Order: sequence, then C-alpha cells, then structure tokens
Amino acid sequence: MIKIVFLTLMLLISSRITAQNQPPAVHKTIPTTRILFIFDASQSMLGRWQSDTKFNIAKRIISEMLDSIANLKYTEFALRVYGHQFQYPPQVCNDTKLEVPFAPGNAGKIKSRLRTINAKGTTPLAFSLEQSAKDFPPCANCRNIVVLITDGMEECSGDPCAVSRMLQKNGIILKPFIIGIGQDFNLAFNCVGTYFDATNEKDFRKALNIVISQALNSTTMQVNLLDESGRPTETDAGMTFTDIFSGKVMYNYIHTMNNRGLPDTLVVDPLITYRVDIHTMPPVKIDTLRITPGKHTVVATDAPQGYLQLKMAGSSNAAKGLQCIVRKSGATQTLNVQNFGDTEKYITGNYDLEVLSLPRISLKDIDISQSHTTTIEIPEPGIAVFRKTFNGYGTLLLNDKNNLTRIYELNETLTLETLYLQPGSYRIIFRPKNSRSCLYTVEQSFIIESGKTTDIQLYK
Repeated sequence: MIKIVFLTLMLLISSRITAQNQPPAVHKTIPTTRILFIFDASQSMLGRWQSDTKFNIAKRIISEMLDSIANLKYTEFALRVYGHQFQYPPQVCNDTKLEVPFAPGNAGKIKSRLRTINAKGTTPLAFSLEQSAKDFPPCANCRNIVVLITDGMEECSGDPCAVSRMLQKNGIILKPFIIGIGQDFNLAFNCVGTYFDATNEKDFRKALNIVISQALNSTTMQVNLLDESGRPTETDAGMTFTDIFSGKVMYNYIHTMNNRGLPDTLVVDPLITYRVDIHTMPPVKIDTLRITPGKHTVVATDAPQGYLQLKMAGSSNAAKGLQCIVRKSGATQTLNVQNFGDTEKYITGNYDLEVLSLPRISLKDIDISQSHTTTIEIPEPGIAVFRKTFNGYGTLLLNDKNNLTRIYELNETLTLETLYLQPGSYRIIFRPKNSRSCLYTVEQSFIIESGKTTDIQLYK
C-alpha cells in the first residue's frame, strides 16, 4: 500500500514538472463575426406564400432567428434593404440603403426596423451588393459575411457575380450566402456565393439556421504530411493558409503531432477557400482546399523527407562560416544555402551541391532518401599565407594536370594575406602595383596539404 501511494505521488510530481516545463499555449484573439443581411423589399415580395406574403414570413423568421443569437459574444449584425424607398414603376436602380449599421447588441433595432419597412420597389441586386462594401467599418480582426435574401433575380442590368468576386478578391467579405425564396435560383446565384433554396416556409427557416450556423462556427481539420509509404509521419514543417480570393494570409502553423502521435487538429474558418503552402525544402503546395462546414476535414499531401548533413574532416576552424549551395538536380535556382556543421531536412530526391570553399567543390546527384541522413564530408583545408614585399596584383590558379583555372584575386592593398585552400596543387602569379612592365611578373607553384600551413613569399 505504501509503495502504491509513493508511486502515485511520484507520478503527480512528474506530471507537474512536465507541465511546468511546457511553454504556455498561445491564445489567439477571437475575431468578431459581422453579418450583414441584405433584404429584398421589392414589390414581388408581396406575393402570397403559404400562410402569408413572402415579405411578412421572411421578416418574422429573421426576427425569431435574431432573438436566438442576439446575445452572442464576438458577433455583430447590420441590415441593408433594397426596393423599399421608391414605388415601382418607375424603376429606380439605386434604391438601396443601410438601415441599421453594425453595432454590439443591435438585434432589437434590426427587428424594429423590419416591422416598419414596406415592399414596393425593384431589385437592384448587384448595386446593393456593391454598396455593402461601405457597410463594414475598418477592422483588423473581423470576419465580414453577407446574407442575401431575395425572391427574384437582378432587374437593373448589374452583374452580382462580378461584384461578389470583386468584394472577395479585395478581402472585403467572405463568400456570400444567398437564400432564394419561392423558387430555385441556383443557376443564377451559384456564382455569387453559397446558394440555399427555400421553396416553402420550413425550408426558409432551415436554410437561415444553416447559414447562421456556418457563419458563426469554425470547423476542424488536419493536414497529413505523407512519407513514401503513404503514412502521415512527416511533421514540424511550417504551414501557411492563404485565402485564394483575397490573397490574405489567414493562418500560420507549425505542423505538429498530438499526444496520440497523429497530426494535430486545426480550427479554421470553413467559409474560405484556401491555398496551403507547406514550407519544406523544396516547398509543397495544396492549390485548392475547401472545407465542409461542420465536418472534420482531412487533407493529405506527399511530403517524404530525409536529411543532409555537411561535415569537414579534422578539427579546423575553417568550417565556421563555410556554406554550401543546394539545388535540385539539373536546376539553376538556389533552393537553400546550408552551413557546414548543420543537418537540414529536404524532400526526398536528388540534389546538386556547390561548396563555397576555395576552390569550390561541385557534387552532383546527391540522393536524399526517406528518414535517412546523407552525410557529405569534405577534406580539411590547408592554410596559404601570402607574404608580399610590395602591394600588387596577384591571381591564384588551381593547377589540375597543367590546366590552370583562376579561383581568387589577391587583395592589392595587403602585404599579408591568409586563405583556407582545399588540398591540391596551385600556382600564384604576381606583379607589383607600381611596376609598368609584364617583365616584373613572378610566379610560384606550391602544394596545399590538409591541416598544414604553407608560406608563399612573393618578391623576396
């Protein structure tokens, strides 16, 4: 019994120590969801629809819905109406007005204004949607949503689809919701936003509830980074979620495995179509990601990775600051510049390396394989000390079987210069700065060995 109590105490102490060593979770500020109702008060809304006119039924159901969500935190509402200021005919195509602007706790004002509005005009859908851009005051942490309720199509030669795309592209609103009353307008409004058909009162109430639920609730998802066996074992890569329409970056995460060894669950806005950039080397991209509201979404992409380790033989300080350019095999674009002494992760495949030593070392088709560390080790360099009696111009050449290749120009202002050079055969040609004849050029051959210093005296 004593042993059990002791073990229990040790487990409690251990768990508390572990918890204390964990950094505090970052609590991101909850955005304010702003829902603008664009309501149809055109003359056609006075048509009979089951128990009453479409106009009265819609006003009643909207008011009942507002009662149920009036006190929600981080939520604001506004009301824009069209077709209610001028009698039809004649047709007045700028008949739209923001009747109740956004403000906390204004659901009662919207209900009150709905009671006094009369339906009598035309249907300037595109113009009303365009004017709604002015209804959302500047806000750094807001989700702007439009719910368009109508029983008819555009009557003023506008293009609601083009206006909707413009508003989304400019990041003013998210993809709108449209509820069509009385008949199916799917073909006309599908390009505007997410369309819901309400052919009767019951369908209208259901559609409105679904729209509000989707507008207010986030949805969970996970990103599976697959290895070469198709298992979601890759992790710890940065991920950026960008709104395809506006180009706005919505989320940045570091991919994480949870306590069960599975990709961690993310909470995202389901109303946005995303591009997901996985910041591996080279990067992996999910071009189009659509989230189903209220349903856990799992998205997978191939991201098999291995490791590249860069080492230098010996214990020379020459490795400090030495870098290597990494490119995909056959490509000219630089993928990464990796420091010697570091181990970095890459998508599996073949890579070309260019070590920025003197002379440079080129390595082709280096294979990076799944979960394996490929180690590249170069020889320890030697040290060349150039001692000059005069300032002057010097060209250092690599001597490869009498094939001389320029690798470095000496500093003309220094009389003492030290270089790290890879083992090999070299030749230096030098002329004093003040000499005005090629006859004063001297040359000297020398050998560099790993870990050894070689003195080269110019103009003794």
